[in-house]
Amino acid sequence: MAGKSDFLSNPQTILDLVDNAAQEFGDFLAVVDEEVRLTFLDLARETQSSARAAIAAGLEPGDRAAIWAPNIYEWIIAALGVLAVGGVVVPINTRFKGAEAAYILEKSRARILFTVTNFLDTDYVSTLRAEQAELLSLEKIIILRGKVGETAAESAIESWADYFKCGESVSIEQAEARKSAVQPENISDIIFTSGTTGNPKGVVVTHGQSVQVYEAWTEVVGLRAGDRYLIVNPFFHTFGYKAGWMSCILRGATIIPMRMFDIDAVLKIITQEKVSVLPGPPTLLQGILDAPNRDKADLSSLRLTVTGAAAVPVTLIERLRNEMNFETIITGYGLTESTGTVAMCRYDDDPETIANFCGKAIPGTELMIIDDDGIKLPPNEPGEVVVRGYNVMQGYFEQPEETAAAIDAEGWLHTGDIGILDPRGYLKITDRKKDMFIVGGFNAYPAEIENLMARHPDIAQVAVVGEPDDRLGEVGVAFVVRRANSDPQVTPEAIVQWARTEMANYKAPRRVVFVDALPLNASGKVLKFTLREWAKNP
Repeated sequence: MAGKSDFLSNPQTILDLVDNAAQEFGDFLAVVDEEVRLTFLDLARETQSSARAAIAAGLEPGDRAAIWAPNIYEWIIAALGVLAVGGVVVPINTRFKGAEAAYILEKSRARILFTVTNFLDTDYVSTLRAEQAELLSLEKIIILRGKVGETAAESAIESWADYFKCGESVSIEQAEARKSAVQPENISDIIFTSGTTGNPKGVVVTHGQSVQVYEAWTEVVGLRAGDRYLIVNPFFHTFGYKAGWMSCILRGATIIPMRMFDIDAVLKIITQEKVSVLPGPPTLLQGILDAPNRDKADLSSLRLTVTGAAAVPVTLIERLRNEMNFETIITGYGLTESTGTVAMCRYDDDPETIANFCGKAIPGTELMIIDDDGIKLPPNEPGEVVVRGYNVMQGYFEQPEETAAAIDAEGWLHTGDIGILDPRGYLKITDRKKDMFIVGGFNAYPAEIENLMARHPDIAQVAVVGEPDDRLGEVGVAFVVRRANSDPQVTPEAIVQWARTEMANYKAPRRVVFVDALPLNASGKVLKFTLREWAKNP
């Protein structure tokens, strides 16, 4: 596939990380999932048992196995078992409905599905059945948690315990031989994009890419042995999977998975488990800052957070430093097609840089800003962000035309994001190409406007989209979540007037709409297409 760069100088696989952690960190806690406590030695043993089960289930090298489940420790064990026999992990978004999941299962031709029957009152097996989809490749469904129920009589569906038991028929030697055959250039996973502009596309990444990118990521953020990492970001997303549990194994940190984001539960876990690392999108961190019960929790153990988005409000960075006393706050930027990481600030960057930039390219990769004709732009000139290096995906699964459209002949991945590079090589994302709107001939970038509006003392969260206007072509409409205990006398009209004093007139939204919450995907990113629909139906 297109986009493959010179391979790694020190090749490793994700399985090597598990073995290395068992040797180096041994009896340190690897996983804390409510009452379940696993050391790194336990994790290695569970991985081996999971691999034996995968072999017994007939999984061959290169075969795909999907995981459709929340953040639970079994997700990790299932994934590692698949990887240990040369299989390919296909995560599925827990918010997907039956038809959406069926599309990914069919597209990837997954042979095994690991899932649950009791998450948020949802039985994923039943939702698949309701679609009556012909999943010709799917041979077996393993229930990680929840009742197998009436499906027990079906040989194609079995419990996690029974799946493991079948693995006892496979020798340890056979499992170790399969693991030893896994190479850095082998595909580790196919992570499907969100599909907001069409059907989801499967991003293909190798073991070697995953390891090298997150060796760099963990070095930059300063993740270390003994850290206790609360993983709120979903495992089906690169942030929860590779910057989450895989990075913990790499550095010897404890994995604390959280099934769904609930502010009170987060505060309780931080207090009880002495959480030191809490990454997440700005919306997650903002929610914690504005939590009414925050003062009752002991957050003194927190030392590190990593966040990123099209824009991170300066006020958020200031509040995280002043109100939660984080030692390290790092902003970064990435996308699924770049193995999750493109650029990162450094721990010793000044606060202004951390607030306004998402950093410089990770070591060994290149960043460039280009115009619509593909010409490189000078510093501080806005254009499309393109990236090249070992972090660029192998391509979209079995979609060569889509791959060629994303990765050009010189290996540059076209991100579709608008940004600038300053003279230091630090990247600032100004917006998504598709989110930009034009007001009377002027380009308006929602992320820039949102950053400016976040300074208002009564605004907790804000998202801006363009809407048609007879005179100007398009104008901005801002959806605002009010801060807790905000001035009840503040009206949408008052915020519009305030905006006109704080920014150029073409940037100031013509309408403000108060909402209880912004629509988010499972990764915490604002769904702009939903807001555009809301704007059409005030």
